[in-house]
Amino acid sequence: MIPSRKLVRAALAALLVAGSAALQGCAVNPATGQQSFTGFMSPQDELKVGREQHPEILKQFGCAYSNAALAAYVQQVGLALARQSELPDLAFTFTVLNSPAVNAFALPGGYVYVTRGLLALAGDEAEMAGVLAHEIGHVIARHAAQRYSQSVIAAGVTPLLGVVVGDLAEIAQLGAAAYLQSYSRDQEFQSDELGVRYLTRAGYDPRAMASFLSKLLEDSKIAAEAAGRAGEADRFDLFATHPRTLDRVERALAEAKERPIANPRRGREEYLPRIDGMLYCDDPDHGLVRGRVFAHPEFRVRFEVPEGYRLANGARQVQAQGPDGALIVFDRAPRPSGARALDYLTGGWSQGLRLSDPEAITIDGLDAATAWSQVRSARGPRDMRLVAIRVDSTTIYRFTFLTAPQTTAAQAEGQRRTAYSFHRLGEVEAARLKGQRLRVQTARAGDTTERLSAGFGADAFRLRRFANVNDLPPGTVPQTGQPVKVIEE
Repeated sequence: MIPSRKLVRAALAALLVAGSAALQGCAVNPATGQQSFTGFMSPQDELKVGREQHPEILKQFGCAYSNAALAAYVQQVGLALARQSELPDLAFTFTVLNSPAVNAFALPGGYVYVTRGLLALAGDEAEMAGVLAHEIGHVIARHAAQRYSQSVIAAGVTPLLGVVVGDLAEIAQLGAAAYLQSYSRDQEFQSDELGVRYLTRAGYDPRAMASFLSKLLEDSKIAAEAAGRAGEADRFDLFATHPRTLDRVERALAEAKERPIANPRRGREEYLPRIDGMLYCDDPDHGLVRGRVFAHPEFRVRFEVPEGYRLANGARQVQAQGPDGALIVFDRAPRPSGARALDYLTGGWSQGLRLSDPEAITIDGLDAATAWSQVRSARGPRDMRLVAIRVDSTTIYRFTFLTAPQTTAAQAEGQRRTAYSFHRLGEVEAARLKGQRLRVQTARAGDTTERLSAGFGADAFRLRRFANVNDLPPGTVPQTGQPVKVIEE
């Protein structure tokens, strides 16, 4: 259908109004010296968003890490960097998240987060400071405000474009959605430039940004290879939301206009004692992953996934990625209803699904039920097997198994074994489950990489993890007297 002239004129008028608002919302950022469009999120709005979302971030990541001395140390380093920025009076808050993932990000209004997994990977204070400085750069450059304002334009204007140019509206909307998923490469480069500025002004060695990024890349490669997804390192940890490359960071270092400082700080001696004793990998309060086994000492449950699957623990659920896109999700039902597991499965849990072959079963002597269905996902159609296990009148645990239809038959036996491996732990068995901790010890004469790396996993990547976290070439034995990170139960 060809739009009427009146409709086209109305659409163009709306575009002119939006363009006028955009021009009014453009301002020169004092840090970057460039104009940026932030018209739909004021600095006051940014502070409000940060305050409101901070509790949600803590809930999503399983709370802040409960080490007051470490939290105070990160806050102290972060504030020293923030004082070097163009907004030294902005009240920044730096939080260590209780997560083993290697991650860092910032909310509008000065809320900056790093995980204890990232602190374990960093080798000195300068590398940690480089991460904090980069996130401070995002806040000072108001990148979140830019993304939000651009999303408003994308959501509000592209439907009008659709009236005029038809299918181009859908393309514009897809492009806006993809752009808003993470910071752009230009914004990442801008934050690197600002990070170098703040690091240098605070007396740190700005090259720590590049040395940490090299370790982060190796860590992501190991994670990708261990998951059977070699070549997808940019989808793991920080790289998923921060599309940075080592050459761009080195370019930011080369283009830095800050005057070089004599004897820049790395702060290894100050840093390592601060992380000595820190939890490594999972928090026992959230459950523990040991190879293909998940066990929760408080809830006293355990199960094992098939070979070829990689377990990952989260604050709300446990996931296991398998071959050919197979996925296992384990969680605890939030508000279980129904007298039997079968009632729960066929009732509220499966609402909206067309179930096939629902049946009552017994697992570990407990009332359980199973059924299957077919669903559509972003990766195409999937067969879904549901299993519900009632432990008591108020507790139901759930398995969700997802497989591509052409692989379901091959995965069926592994799914069955996983479901029937679920069992309740005895008091003594649960008490033996302890969290791993990162320890800093001095390398002794006769030490071997085999002994020192023993806590870094039971797979083929153990030696690479140990070398990377200790800034060592693979296979290198630390020199006698050298501080070295090890993992102990």
